[in-house]
Amino acid sequence: MVLVAGRGAEVHSCFSPTEVPVRRPSLLFALAAILPMAVQAQVLLPATPDPRAPLFVDAGWLSQHLHDANLVLLHVGVAGEYAAAHIEGARLASVADVSVADTVRHLSVEMPGADTLRARLAALGISDDSRVIVYYARDMVYPATRNLFTLAYAGLGDRASLLDGGMGAWVAAGHPTSSEVPAARIGALSPLRTHDFVVDAAYVQSMIGRPGVAIVDARDTAFYGGSRTGGSPQAPHRAGHIPGAHSVPWSTLVDATQHIQPTTALAQAFSAAGIGARDVVIAYCHTGQQATALLTAARSLGHPVLLYDGSFQDWSARAEMPVEVGAPRKMP
Repeated sequence: MVLVAGRGAEVHSCFSPTEVPVRRPSLLFALAAILPMAVQAQVLLPATPDPRAPLFVDAGWLSQHLHDANLVLLHVGVAGEYAAAHIEGARLASVADVSVADTVRHLSVEMPGADTLRARLAALGISDDSRVIVYYARDMVYPATRNLFTLAYAGLGDRASLLDGGMGAWVAAGHPTSSEVPAARIGALSPLRTHDFVVDAAYVQSMIGRPGVAIVDARDTAFYGGSRTGGSPQAPHRAGHIPGAHSVPWSTLVDATQHIQPTTALAQAFSAAGIGARDVVIAYCHTGQQATALLTAARSLGHPVLLYDGSFQDWSARAEMPVEVGAPRKMP
């Protein structure tokens, strides 16, 4: 479900018939009080009653459903490793398959338009009735979560999940792998009803310091603090972070086996960073990939979320936007 702030605070629901929207009215009223009505943004709300349930599946669940007729399995990794070993029936997918570059603003990873995205997803075999599972190979967590969030953007989030632990969890559970590449298949996908929870620099600037909203930097603390700069030698980013942003490096949200941290650990990490339990979380990173790993964790905790897709690549290039340097503030 998403709340549209702007255009009369229209509420648009995307609950599947099995979902029960408990606690929804109070959350809608809270969001209406936080978000400025003059600025349009669709807030991606967590599912209820269990925010983790639709986001993640485990290897046992996937093993039981691997041969379901409507299952589409996306392997996010490099081509060579995929060719050597992948979960049976999986199709190779990358961020490039579901994103576009903005050649005007020089942004490398942006959400495509609805028609382009529909064609890209259909090319991966996704149809109207598909149940999509995204998994990552090795350390490809945030490219996989980027693909997962793109499915939510496309309006397919109620039937798309992440295999927690990725390929490593599948192998560790003793399940077999395959080197056989499935035949290409074009899915039958209706025109998309996108859920545009992507916001721009002006929106993010309007949220700085607003109660009930947490702007969160998902990059490593060295980039947040300004001791390191992102970008490239030809187009380096400015040092530092968006003023007032909280720091939660995405890499701290997964454990040594690449599983998403349990709820208690995630909640402690967010609280330690100064993020309120009911805050709307707006995340950014270098280019808009690592931020989706953070937003996946935030949604699993029950936070409504927004993605600053241009991220610091965009913010840094805008001379009118302020940048702050310094280590994250320590919470008492």
